[in-house]
Amino acid sequence: MKNKFNQKLIHLIEYYSLINSNILVSEKGFRSKKIENNFKTGNNKELDLKKLKKSIEKIDDHQIKPNAKNIVFGDGNTNAKLMIIGEAPGAQEDLLGIPFVGRAGKLLDKMLAAIKLSRKSVYITNVINYRPPENRKPSEDEINEYLPYLIKHIQIIDPKVILLLGSTALNAILGSEKVISKARGVWHRELIGENEFWILASFHPAFLMRQPDQKKFAWVDLKMIKEKLKLN
Repeated sequence: MKNKFNQKLIHLIEYYSLINSNILVSEKGFRSKKIENNFKTGNNKELDLKKLKKSIEKIDDHQIKPNAKNIVFGDGNTNAKLMIIGEAPGAQEDLLGIPFVGRAGKLLDKMLAAIKLSRKSVYITNVINYRPPENRKPSEDEINEYLPYLIKHIQIIDPKVILLLGSTALNAILGSEKVISKARGVWHRELIGENEFWILASFHPAFLMRQPDQKKFAWVDLKMIKEKLKLN
């Protein structure tokens, strides 16, 4: 019992020393508009990402991790100007340990190609790094558990633009009061740590597969991304 307590204490110390943050959370459980984070990243992104991944693997999560096969951390160009954040891994992502490789991922690839981008030119991750049981939506407590690590992830990649796909990513970063149908297509300028980021929300590719008539709105959002990144 003493050893288990000590391990728990050590994990908590590592958690707070890694994040070293004061994250403002809304009344409903998600963070409010402003995030304050004093974490200082190093000059080696790859090393910082390895440390972050190890820290996520140590999360004491009894709801999601026991049912998952692999951690799904991130994929793409670590120096990308565009960082894409989804909800959580699905079955294919869980199997391969790579985000957005299933049907929704294939649609995302096509969406990126439409504005002359590819997986090699962007960086992709999720709010939750493990597949929830039966692909259910993550709970508020689960999102808040993983949120400090997502904030750290953003700080390390340090993109120019962040694209939030779906309501879970939207609510985690911009607040639980936001509704994707109203929040999409609008630029948000948010302070995360010491840097400000341009943030745009759009529909998740999985939603677009169920509601193909909404693709016209996603195309508007993609063109906004293209313009912000000055893509030819």
